[in-house]
Amino acid sequence: MGSHGIKDQIAIIGMGCTRFVEQWDKGLDDLIISAADAAYASAGIDKADVDAYWFGTAQGGMSGITMARPLQLQNKPVTRVENYCATGSEALRQAAYAVASGAYDIAMALGAEKTKDSGFQGLNATPPPNDGTGRTLTAAAMFSMVSPAYGQKYDVSSDEMRQATAHVAQKNHANGARNPLAQFQREVTLDTICGSPPIAGDLGVFDCAGVADGAAAVIICRAEDAHKYCDDPLYIKALSFVAGNGSGLTDPDYDYTTFPEIAACAIDAYDQAKITNPSAEIAMAEVHDCFTITEIVLMEDLQFSERGHAWREMLDGRFDRQGDMPVNVDGGLKSFGHPVGASGLRMLYEAWLQLRGKAGDERQIETVNSERNLALTHNLGGYPGEMVSFIAIVGTELD
Repeated sequence: MGSHGIKDQIAIIGMGCTRFVEQWDKGLDDLIISAADAAYASAGIDKADVDAYWFGTAQGGMSGITMARPLQLQNKPVTRVENYCATGSEALRQAAYAVASGAYDIAMALGAEKTKDSGFQGLNATPPPNDGTGRTLTAAAMFSMVSPAYGQKYDVSSDEMRQATAHVAQKNHANGARNPLAQFQREVTLDTICGSPPIAGDLGVFDCAGVADGAAAVIICRAEDAHKYCDDPLYIKALSFVAGNGSGLTDPDYDYTTFPEIAACAIDAYDQAKITNPSAEIAMAEVHDCFTITEIVLMEDLQFSERGHAWREMLDGRFDRQGDMPVNVDGGLKSFGHPVGASGLRMLYEAWLQLRGKAGDERQIETVNSERNLALTHNLGGYPGEMVSFIAIVGTELD
């Protein structure tokens, strides 16, 4: 049985987000302060007004003190959480359920990561000890198996698959080029994408998400209190989280063309939000495009496309900024960058702007209207066969 949910019980009243980039001149403390200050200003409150804090980071620190120290919080509960690449979203989920329970009136969730000072490109790749059945490949190698498996199952040629994945990269770089907070702010041609050096299998340099430093923060309260702080809040419709058990790595029937944890998470999220037709009711989606092929499979696991059809709909422009279902209009992980602890809240920040008509003339999408006023954000963490999945659905109106 899935979660009963907290539909329309929690409102988002303020958000802040730093630029995601190689920030050699800023430390983790600077990023935390910048994101928090922007969120406080957005909500029109002071840090003392926030009753409790949740801090998401994969490698930034081991306790709530990592956040309490730079913000100089006095006698406040600060909970540090980690859940792979869904870490920032996990911070939001815990904060939202705490406020919904009545334990607190106002809470902040903040995600931050300083990946560029560690000596590693992204997360530390050293795997924990296991029983011998765990993966031994890198993330790129694991996800590189998805594209040929998908093509074989649905009779899509390797050239067609390459064009579809290249379109994901081109689309997301074009979106990032319009975004002043994105890591990569330049459009990239299909020839450049297809001619980029290989990383693993069919994945080239431009098929892989950027690695960046950054932070994002959200302030929430009970829905009935939202207009005390904000004229145009967003309301949480669903928060779903699924942790897989890693059985895909040893399951001979797992074919690498779907991510079961995400499909299950979508079913639960739509049930919480009372959504029966995602494509007709959701105006935009921010999804975890860690690799270009991932975004294609996600369109099917999230029920935006029928099985075996997402690659064609990607080429047809359905998921472009001006398409019927805009996906990753801020650039996604591919172009905006991926500081692990912050990415989930960065996605929510784009929904915060777009649903409220605050994204600006260059970036505002046209699918948001009275009939479609919902946004979906999605994180995954892990690898095909062993994955965690998070989905949030937010909207502008109380049902």
